[in-house]
Amino acid sequence: MTTKNICAFICVLLLASSHLQAQTPQTDTARVMGIQYQAKADDTPDKPVRFFNGVGVVYDLCGTVMALATPFGQYEVGVRANLKEKYFPVVELGLGHSDHEDEDTHFRYKTSSPYFRVGMDYNLLRASKMKSRVMVGLRFGYSPYKFDLTGPDVTDPVYGYSLPVDYKGLKANMLWTEIVAGAETRIWKCLHLGWSVRYKIRLHEGKTDVDNAWYVPGYGRFGGSRIGGTFNVIIEI
Repeated sequence: MTTKNICAFICVLLLASSHLQAQTPQTDTARVMGIQYQAKADDTPDKPVRFFNGVGVVYDLCGTVMALATPFGQYEVGVRANLKEKYFPVVELGLGHSDHEDEDTHFRYKTSSPYFRVGMDYNLLRASKMKSRVMVGLRFGYSPYKFDLTGPDVTDPVYGYSLPVDYKGLKANMLWTEIVAGAETRIWKCLHLGWSVRYKIRLHEGKTDVDNAWYVPGYGRFGGSRIGGTFNVIIEI
């Protein structure tokens, strides 16, 4: 083996040795009753988590984009508490908005009404891992809303006379529950981003003179999919 090859071989060994040392966790050496042992720094127990760890303000960007770009959407903000980095009781308040005209019937549906939800999320990850969370939870939502339904006159198929379609300020309400799953991560200091998927189940609905509304604030389209979602910006204090 030439001198050049020997030098190259020694350099490779030195690089491999330094790489292994960099990957080896730091250890603390102790002597107990004359016996020397080593304990990894990673084996130290987690610090106890406080019961109350502040509050967070949650804003749903997805609902805002829908309200601005589609026939229906909502402006929603939530406030939640952080208990032991595991339990997150939350209150969500919003304003549902819709202004939609059917292309075939030319009936126009319009509403702008409040709603609220209460519930709790549970963090499935270890409490010490504060940068990311995986959540499951439950919500109960309620909306006492009003809506307008206008359009061209409808001809009675039996008697042949016209019936006006001009309903203003119809009152209705709905109570529902949501099964929630989602995740979030810390982006910078107190700023978090997250998302959730929600399966909605109607529990009670108040009927009106025109039967069901086209859109229920906070719930979504009455006859649409029961699956919804959010994309959240979260500020934790």
